[in-house]
Amino acid sequence: MTNVSAIAGSMATTAPTGTAGSTLNMTDFLKLMTTQLKTQDPFNPMDNTQMAAQMAQFSSVAGISEMNASLKTLATQLTGSRIGDAASWIGRSALVESNSATPLADGSYGGQITLPAAAASVTLSLVDADGNVVHGIDLGPQPAGAVDWAWAGTDAAGNPAGGGALKLVVTARDATGAAIAPTTASWAAIGGVQSPASGATKLVTPLGLIDPADAIRLG
Repeated sequence: MTNVSAIAGSMATTAPTGTAGSTLNMTDFLKLMTTQLKTQDPFNPMDNTQMAAQMAQFSSVAGISEMNASLKTLATQLTGSRIGDAASWIGRSALVESNSATPLADGSYGGQITLPAAAASVTLSLVDADGNVVHGIDLGPQPAGAVDWAWAGTDAAGNPAGGGALKLVVTARDATGAAIAPTTASWAAIGGVQSPASGATKLVTPLGLIDPADAIRLG
């Protein structure tokens, strides 16, 4: 008597690679089952135990197929939800870790400096691409932790003085004069959302593409 599991394994092995025939579905298994019943040895028929075992195998195949289809549907729904959530951020600004700052819609700049220890003095310089200090901010002594900063983007006369990406240079020293190495973050306007085929949603900002998970907070 030929066992249907052996026939199925043989068909799966000999079917052309990369075609629909390389995968056996429930209909294929039922056809194999019917063929086996028709061609079995009448003096040595398949007993009930074998029948039950093979029916259980059929059920497992069908269950796995349905589960895979459900998982694909769930993945599609989650991707759509992620894009929708990120899309609601368009037009807002995100605080992200960066050593550069770009102007917001009103031309202003802003961000945050995080100090690992208390500082006796902290100064921030915004430097253009040519190395010129466009604006300086004296933040004075500061405790350890986050320190917010902001600049209107204008000079003393109220004229626009920024207009592009500026490098953030922080000088921080403790009470002994030793240098402290802080981390910097800046506010970036969110102009759009990009979702490539990989499904990795990114925020489109003047600082480049940003993962939504990298946003410290929204403004």
